[in-house]
Amino acid sequence: MRMDALGAGSSLGWLYAGVMALFGATVLRAAKRSQVDAAGALAWTLLPASLGLLSCAALGACGGLVAFAAACLVSSAYLGAGAVLPVGDKAVLITGSDTGIGHALAKYLDNLGFVVFAGVLNKNGPGAEELRRTCSQRLSLLQLDITNPTQVKEAYLKVSEKVQNTGLWGVVNNAGILGFPADGELLPMSMYRQCMDVNFFGAVEVSKTFLPLLRKSQGRLVNISSMAGGIPLPKYAAYGASKAALSMFSGVMRQELSKWGIKVAAIHPSGFRTGIQGTPELWDKQEKDLMENLPAGVRRDYGEDYLLELKSYLLRMPAYCDSDLSPVLNDILHALLAKRPHGLYTPGKGAYMLLCIFCYFPLWVYDFFISKLQSFEPVPRVLRTSEARNKNL
Repeated sequence: MRMDALGAGSSLGWLYAGVMALFGATVLRAAKRSQVDAAGALAWTLLPASLGLLSCAALGACGGLVAFAAACLVSSAYLGAGAVLPVGDKAVLITGSDTGIGHALAKYLDNLGFVVFAGVLNKNGPGAEELRRTCSQRLSLLQLDITNPTQVKEAYLKVSEKVQNTGLWGVVNNAGILGFPADGELLPMSMYRQCMDVNFFGAVEVSKTFLPLLRKSQGRLVNISSMAGGIPLPKYAAYGASKAALSMFSGVMRQELSKWGIKVAAIHPSGFRTGIQGTPELWDKQEKDLMENLPAGVRRDYGEDYLLELKSYLLRMPAYCDSDLSPVLNDILHALLAKRPHGLYTPGKGAYMLLCIFCYFPLWVYDFFISKLQSFEPVPRVLRTSEARNKNL
């Protein structure tokens, strides 16, 4: 009787050892192929073993085995998300490569060995010239105004001729405009239409045109949205609405294109210094357009000083933006190469925190938080006079 129990215990021990070895090998394999640094990989590898030993002491052999297996699954899932594909000869199209994120991304991917198709608004402009001068022969410049269907089709023909049967690995819809930050009531309808044309309809046009090439490679579609595309931010009614539309488009396409093996990601950066706000000449033009379209009653209620202060908001913007674009570039690279890319990336300070507050707290908490951030902004003339009148009562 004792011999039978001993034999059963020995068999059970071998079973435990076999299961632990199997799960441990899975975690080690995931760690080896992961993009996580060596220290992080070691920590995620040792975690299941430590948890298993503690659970064995507290819960017994069966409880320890279950805890160990669960920890291994969590660790391998985390480490597996960092596993990346080789660059090889992967070809990527980037729109809006004249300046900002698109320009930096074109250089970054070219330096890593990608075949880059850099779409620019002006093929003879300074941004395009710098790419010619600093990048390898693998990079091709494309004249590409994404609001011009003819240029989009011409770009498709040039890209498809070069990639031929291999297909295009990635499309990064980066081209976008900010518009003139102002209260939604003040913005002319032309600003809403322009933001939608560039930030949404242009990206949709490029995506639909190049999807046949992405299907060939089972590649990636990466859309550069914005923090303002996931949360409401004052003064960004036109810009935020267009980026929110792009984010929703990304989510739907992620679901629909999964059956083709295409993975879709949306990037929601916080404030980065990219030059998207434009030039002083552009601000003057936008301010003039805004002023000319304001009804007399609206102009009177807001007051001239409030309206003039709007341009100074643009001047202050760069001071609150990060000049280091590496968090955005690293997330885009992960979206292009990770075996299991995320559906949403939030690079930059505050991007994820504000999204969490908006999604998981009552709306009044989020609105209160934003109102405190905006507490130093000017107040419209009518509200100032009303406040002063109430104080005197």
